[in-house]
Amino acid sequence: MARVDSPSDYSGEDRGFVIAGHFNEPDTYTHSRPSGMEDWLITYTIGGEGYFKTPEKQLLCMPGDVTLLRSGTPHQYGTSKGKEWHFLWAHFSGNWMPASVLPDHPIYNQTVANDTSRKRIYRAFMRILIDSRERNSYWNELCLTSLNEVLIVLAQRRQQRLDSRVEETLHRLSQSMREPITIDELARSVGLSPSRLSHLFKESTGQSIIDALNGMRIRQAALLLEHTDRSSADIAYDVGFINYNHFINQFHKWMEISPSGYKKKMRQKS
Repeated sequence: MARVDSPSDYSGEDRGFVIAGHFNEPDTYTHSRPSGMEDWLITYTIGGEGYFKTPEKQLLCMPGDVTLLRSGTPHQYGTSKGKEWHFLWAHFSGNWMPASVLPDHPIYNQTVANDTSRKRIYRAFMRILIDSRERNSYWNELCLTSLNEVLIVLAQRRQQRLDSRVEETLHRLSQSMREPITIDELARSVGLSPSRLSHLFKESTGQSIIDALNGMRIRQAALLLEHTDRSSADIAYDVGFINYNHFINQFHKWMEISPSGYKKKMRQKS
């Protein structure tokens, strides 16, 4: 059966973002565009192995790799010999996206080793795929929003390159901010010893794991103090502090002011 969504035949420049696909191709799959395309192409490799060739370089696409090909870049791409290539792809116009989230290279490849980030990118791609096929009201806006999420995640990773195990630890801290979690549990979840994780985390972020967790809690508490009428005690518990005095000490450490003083200061500003 003929495909209706092929990354080799479609240009979506006029609508900004129109089409996406989910392919699993044998090693006979290949496409060549000596003159490039009008729009950008982004691929996310789920399994197997693919490749891209441009005048500047040749790169392989492995599981967890996101590849961006700039409009107008001559290229060839396909499935590596003896392999299958399982990947998601989408076309979009760079004119519709903030320049700050687009890489300044004809072709760019980023490996996403962190499991949480992989899942996030996969879910965003699947939303793009579904919305671009269903084409309900505001489908184009929804596609652009999901695509922008992927591009922002990649831009964030370009600016702050962290070990994938440190990234995963930060994700787990943010997800379980209100629940007690030990360094031993965190270390087991990323396959390191507690001492190695603690050293790697401090080396990468400049903070201890406990300081990073407390910083997340205090920043969230500050937002709640500024934008809600809840009491400081309720907020302290909500962000994960069991001991109220410990919350006050940590708040003063991070914000250089008491919770009540911070709330009063923010209300006076507004």
